[in-house]
Amino acid sequence: MTIKSIRRAYQVIRISLHYGLDDLIPSKVTPWYFKLLRGCLFWLRNQHKDKVGGERLKLAMQELGPVYIKFGQMLSTRRDLLSDEWAEELAMLQDRVPPFDSAIARASIESELQAPIEDYFDDFEDIPLASASISQVHTATLKSNGAPVVLKVLRPDVEAKVHADIQLMSQTANLFEWVLGANNRLRPAEVVEDYRTTIEGELNLKLEALNAIKLRNNFLDSNALYIPFMYEELCFTRLIVMERVDGVPVSDKAALEAQGTNLKLLAERGVELFFTQVFRDNFFHADMHPGNIFVSREHPNDPFYIGLDCGIMGTLTDEDKRYLAENFLAFFNRDYRRIATLYIESGWVSADTDVSAFEQAVKVVCEPMFNKPLNEISFGHVLLELFRTARRFDMVVQPQLVLLEKTLLYIEGLGRQLYPQLDLWQTAKPFLESWMAEQVGPKAIAGKIKQQLPYWAEQLPELPELVYDNLKMGRDLAKNNNKLLDRYLKQQQKAHKSNYLLITSAILVICGTILFSQDATLWASYGCVAVGTILWILGWRSRPKFRKF
Repeated sequence: MTIKSIRRAYQVIRISLHYGLDDLIPSKVTPWYFKLLRGCLFWLRNQHKDKVGGERLKLAMQELGPVYIKFGQMLSTRRDLLSDEWAEELAMLQDRVPPFDSAIARASIESELQAPIEDYFDDFEDIPLASASISQVHTATLKSNGAPVVLKVLRPDVEAKVHADIQLMSQTANLFEWVLGANNRLRPAEVVEDYRTTIEGELNLKLEALNAIKLRNNFLDSNALYIPFMYEELCFTRLIVMERVDGVPVSDKAALEAQGTNLKLLAERGVELFFTQVFRDNFFHADMHPGNIFVSREHPNDPFYIGLDCGIMGTLTDEDKRYLAENFLAFFNRDYRRIATLYIESGWVSADTDVSAFEQAVKVVCEPMFNKPLNEISFGHVLLELFRTARRFDMVVQPQLVLLEKTLLYIEGLGRQLYPQLDLWQTAKPFLESWMAEQVGPKAIAGKIKQQLPYWAEQLPELPELVYDNLKMGRDLAKNNNKLLDRYLKQQQKAHKSNYLLITSAILVICGTILFSQDATLWASYGCVAVGTILWILGWRSRPKFRKF
């Protein structure tokens, strides 16, 4: 590890111990070597004993920086894993991270615009509307048309902080791979590299703006999701300008209930949106913590989501999409044999895995989840059991699916908050059945033919020439094959003749030797040896000389 990484590792340990995070681990599950290491760092003491555990964890993550804040954002949605007190504390990491100085924000905005703020905006608000791990948001009015907008600007030096943490994670992952050796199914280095690509994309706000434009176009006619308009000409690497929209934070259930929001429909639409983005568009929002999701104030009986922060988007290969869809459907139909087979076909588990044993292991984990609403399902327990199953069958971690798994956790967490009685399975199953029918049915075949028609039409004039060339090539190939076959047969005939002569000569020589040792007539012994020698010479000379075909 580099000196820089070692320094950052010490900083992470120092901040963690400064807030007493080690005290939050129950003593009975703390390994002896951890206690020994803690004792060696005796000068680092808990300076916040007066604060509760959730607050200490929140403060530590804030000080550690963006990578850790994002982890806290994901944890805040997992009320099945955390108490309400802890979840509320960590929820502040979604959009209530301490802001940076507005003078720095102004300077950064003007640096990107290459002009004073007043040239483009009126009523710029120095007090930020929200502040998160990577950036903070200020409100203003667009001078050109009077439209209310928000300006999102990156935090100062955020790139250096993120890169330092990613470098530490990468070197730690390489160390783990070295320790684990060849039997490494976790693939930590690949997971970290995948995360590096993701978070570095989030540091480029211009890319976020382009993602938002694409996602908005995908749902222009949707009654389930609205993405704010991006003023692309005012979007840069460290600054973006977008339409300001008004909505209720998805985590504010009291406000949603007060306006009469249909929470059941809202929760169902959340599940449908996830599957639509993944399977229909293959372009999904992968940072759906409550700080990025709002609900419309209009038409509470027919509510729609408002999505923000498209910095982290996910895609899958066609093969992974198909395997996932088939896995989901097999799961909804309780076809555990099919799940086991799919895992083997996809290469996610070894080809020599015992299918029956794997089928039973999956059944034990998944069967208790059926016919139960979200509030009766412990996803924390399910995840723990799945990890145990993975370890038992040497299941290999798929880095390309990490973003999807994270998004699934967000979706489940939101559904648990909004409408815990939601039947997740019955909501998702019809969509997946319809999608699979479109992928493998007659409609899918017709669609693929229609998609390929322009290409086929372009190649049609060349078709006669291509047919002639292929027929000619086939004829020439057949001639060459016949010549090769004739040559091969002649060589085989020569080989047989040579072998016959050599074997006969060996027999004659042996017979001559036997006759000589038995004091028989000498002329018979000499005759056998002489004829044998002649035949040996003829056989040796008639050997085929093999040439390259």
